[in-house]
Amino acid sequence: MSIFRRAAALVTAAAALFSAGCTAKDKAKEQTEASLTVTFLEVGKADAIVIKTAQHAVVIDCGEKGDGKKVVAELEEKGVTTVDKLIITHYDKDHVGGAAKVIKSFDVGEVYAPDYEEQSDEMDKFSAALSGKGMAPTLLTEDTSFEYDGVSFEVLAPKKTFYGEDDDNDFSLVTKVTHGENVLLFTGDAMEQRLDEIMDIGTCTFLKIPYHGRKLSNLGEFLDAVEPKCAVACTSQSEFASSVQTLLTEKGIRFYSTCFNGRIELSSDGKSVAFSTEK
Repeated sequence: MSIFRRAAALVTAAAALFSAGCTAKDKAKEQTEASLTVTFLEVGKADAIVIKTAQHAVVIDCGEKGDGKKVVAELEEKGVTTVDKLIITHYDKDHVGGAAKVIKSFDVGEVYAPDYEEQSDEMDKFSAALSGKGMAPTLLTEDTSFEYDGVSFEVLAPKKTFYGEDDDNDFSLVTKVTHGENVLLFTGDAMEQRLDEIMDIGTCTFLKIPYHGRKLSNLGEFLDAVEPKCAVACTSQSEFASSVQTLLTEKGIRFYSTCFNGRIELSSDGKSVAFSTEK
């Protein structure tokens, strides 16, 4: 059996598991009414996440350069005219690449980003788009929080100013969203050092799997600490480690991935979460 077929089998096995507070629903059925939705766009090995409360919109990352139009289309479909917060977890091209398109297309209330420097064409376009709107990002060196429609958001800043020459992923901003009894955790590309920093963040209902589902030496310890009932990996088949899929399955964590399930939408009513998938 090929690695991709094994991976698909693991996803199928995980989807068959029942976890309290997490349910699946057929995409053909009418969506459950919910005051919080989270959409994970299918953009390959990249993050592009749209969070919609009753009256407000928050975007976490925008995929690569060509993915900006997908984020824009998703926001327009949801009737969004203003992006209240745009959170760029870090400056890799598969997170910041589509941000310029979003900034040019919508009124953006505030942009949060980590405080480090990166040189790339994607960063140049991101900076130019902000300048064109007379904006500058808020570079977080301390945690910050805000609330929309009864949904609270806490954005956790990195605790170091240097993680290593090739460890910029550990600058990832981590966002904790609380909606009633549900806690949703978005970890960007957090690697080992960053996971150690947030090991005491508390338990969650849902986890956006860090670093596109690649193998991390302390991921098992982190999963034991935060105890998610369900999870999503924004990834490609080649990036989603079979060892991580096995780990999630063994721990009884129901998981989905954009590489196998396409566009994924999480709905929260404050007591439980449900998922609809494209495939």
